[in-house]
Amino acid sequence: MALISEGIEKVIVFELPNGVWSDGSTAASPRSALVKWRSNLSDKFYQVYVNGQYSGATNEVEQREMVVEIPISLASAVRIEVFAVEADDADSDLSGELDSSDSDSGRVRLSFLRSQELPAGSTIEIYSDNGTGQVDYNNRVNDFPIRVWPVWQDKSGWGMSRFGASDFGYDSAGAVGFGKGIFGDGEFGIDADTIEWVSEQMSAGVYKFGVKVIDGVGNQSSVSETGEITVVPGVRPAEHVSVLTFDKQANELVLSIV
Repeated sequence: MALISEGIEKVIVFELPNGVWSDGSTAASPRSALVKWRSNLSDKFYQVYVNGQYSGATNEVEQREMVVEIPISLASAVRIEVFAVEADDADSDLSGELDSSDSDSGRVRLSFLRSQELPAGSTIEIYSDNGTGQVDYNNRVNDFPIRVWPVWQDKSGWGMSRFGASDFGYDSAGAVGFGKGIFGDGEFGIDADTIEWVSEQMSAGVYKFGVKVIDGVGNQSSVSETGEITVVPGVRPAEHVSVLTFDKQANELVLSIV
């Protein structure tokens, strides 16, 4: 792994308010936070990830703090992680190395291949069992049908579409092929890429999903169903935390949480 977690400790996050009033009170909905940490590594740069997404890197090896953007909606807890990296990786998004399951944040992510075998004009529809164990194929859960090929240039390349309509020797610049997608998962010379769908926030439970492909004239494919997916929403963060009492002799702190 390029991400290094050993040697980093005492990560502390301070929310930065949108504004401070004359009486010292602050705006209640922060959009950024100051992240500080300690590290015994002397020759590494650092990256900060928010909910599994790359948020930035330090400018020098001595830097031990960074301001990052955080979600506007704080309906669930925000996960902030700090990693050390080599100088060559400082500006690289290494989020693919993180084990950040969407089901731990109350969302489900479905991924499937977009291969050349799928016809032009086709769409994808997704269905859910809503936690009942039986998928409801009368009501899709995606707001709009997912277009497999948003534009005709995406469909094919190398003489399989309109020759000369794009780059020299490659007639469909938007098409996936030759290392642009998932090599070896598509036709010879034309590899596949993926389509991803992420659900809205979901309640805790066990869910199943079904997927259909519908071509341009309404013909439907056979159904592909997922296995059971356990959804565990993130913990809602506490608001208005204040110190109620502190016993110095017993080293005991009592917090008041609203």
